[in-house]
Amino acid sequence: MGNYMTMVAAQEAAAIEEVKYDATPEGPRFLSGAQALMESLIAEGTEVIFGYPGGAIMPTYDALFDYTDRLDHILVRHEQGAGHAAQGYARTSGKPGVCLVTSGPGGTNLVTPIADAIIDCTPLVCIIGQVKSTLLGTDAFQETDIIGVTTPVCKWNYQITHPDEVPEVMAKAFYIATSGKPGPVVIDFTRDAQVGMMDKPYQYKKIEGLASYKPRIVPKDEHVQKAAELINNAKKPYILFGHGVLISGAMEELKAFVEKTDIPCASTLLGLSAMPIDHPNYVGWLGMHGNYGPNVLTDQADVIIAIGMRFDDRVTGDATKYIRQARVVHIEIDPSEIDKIIKAEAPVVGDAKEALRKLLPLVKANNHSTWRNEFKKFDVIEEQKVTRRELKEEGEIKMAEVVNMLSQKTNGEACIIADVGQHQMIAARYYQFKKPHSYIASGGLGTMGFAIPAAFGAKKGAPDREVVAFIGDGCFQMTIQELGTIAQSGLAVKLIILNNNYLGMVRQWQQLFFEKRYSFVELKNPDFVTIAKGFGITGHTCSERDNLSDSLDALLKSDKPYLLEVIVEKEENVFPMVPAGASVVDIRLD
Repeated sequence: MGNYMTMVAAQEAAAIEEVKYDATPEGPRFLSGAQALMESLIAEGTEVIFGYPGGAIMPTYDALFDYTDRLDHILVRHEQGAGHAAQGYARTSGKPGVCLVTSGPGGTNLVTPIADAIIDCTPLVCIIGQVKSTLLGTDAFQETDIIGVTTPVCKWNYQITHPDEVPEVMAKAFYIATSGKPGPVVIDFTRDAQVGMMDKPYQYKKIEGLASYKPRIVPKDEHVQKAAELINNAKKPYILFGHGVLISGAMEELKAFVEKTDIPCASTLLGLSAMPIDHPNYVGWLGMHGNYGPNVLTDQADVIIAIGMRFDDRVTGDATKYIRQARVVHIEIDPSEIDKIIKAEAPVVGDAKEALRKLLPLVKANNHSTWRNEFKKFDVIEEQKVTRRELKEEGEIKMAEVVNMLSQKTNGEACIIADVGQHQMIAARYYQFKKPHSYIASGGLGTMGFAIPAAFGAKKGAPDREVVAFIGDGCFQMTIQELGTIAQSGLAVKLIILNNNYLGMVRQWQQLFFEKRYSFVELKNPDFVTIAKGFGITGHTCSERDNLSDSLDALLKSDKPYLLEVIVEKEENVFPMVPAGASVVDIRLD
């Protein structure tokens, strides 16, 4: 053990070798690789970095010390927290999230957020320290092949081994992360490249294009024309829109398109808030736990217009039985998504905003009120069989009551962060979203532990918005340490634990499909409020319905971080529900 600790101490000391550089602004600047990184981040407009220091990235942190007047570094408590916080920041600010961590476990701890970001199209620039280039491949202390590890889950990665590479590589990183279909990029930064001096003066030039990467695909006129013909001749057209509408900023274009054509529209889970929920053409959301009518009536539409969505299995159910009767218009920026799941008769490859702008003059003003009224019939059934049951004020508090009451108290204008599970679906169902970018969750990867750090990042990206996270008691314990990050910042992040002492979604499946054999899903939870107070965060527990309104008021009135634990019904289930492998028309109401 003594020799091991001596080795660690020596490597830590080596990582903070003195760096000498010429930072005279008037003349050529010969910078270290770490300094060049700081300058490059600033040149790209970076304001916030989420990170955690360690040996292999220590020279960069030493350089960062001189840039704290221009770069706000947030010290998280775990590298996974850095990634999820950067995701939350990116999705409210519209800017790429930036992470800075060390090698080995620092980088591997960041892999989950990277994988989450690639599926949900969130732009991240992840800078990960690495051992000296002369030690690569020797199994040096905290060495991991981070390029090999992250290649399947990022848009692009690159290992910097010389300081002269920094400006060009960082310009590429930001361009690739934010252009086309956004996503994470990973920069593996060897320690000698951080410490070493550039051979040439530092210069930075933003990249506007790469010969080998053509992310901007202009929708072809003939494809747009074909789509317009299908839409204009449809008797029962139906719009399914997704996260791509929010990413492209096409909310107004979507609204104009919907209002001109009078077509009913429904959102995917991550498409929520792209269209105000009270818009007369908005009929609800799709998917395994989505609304009744929007799911069932996909099988009655004659033309489906899919905008910025990828026909995920949580939307389609059994894809072999999905919309077989409909002709499909698919507006999608990623060509690889076209025909991958559902065959499109009229594919329109390109940015949703640009495609809708080209499509709008070609579609006819119409009246589809009779078709839209079909959805209202199913709304009545859902109201009677599901909503009334879930909002019925008897017995233990239900999750739906909490979300519904918060929605009323915030007028549907808060930014809701949801973790993964029953509470995630309930939040999507009962919060009445009025503003864009108001529902932030881990969609494609379904990452438990997402919400605490993502809520902090979202608040950092939109400090003037009310940010409220709904978190299950199981999810909360995945990243509970990030209460320290929130407390240290003092930002007024509001956290609501919906505590049923179960891994609720797994328990629901075990009840419905595994003969109620509850296998390792019941939790013996700690005192969450006391833990929060240990971090310096005020909070309290609400277990009585009569106290719920006052409890939510206390949460919302706080100008500091606040934790509200609500004890909810233990075996509450989430409906509607499309069983796994079933068709969406087989959706269950109980």
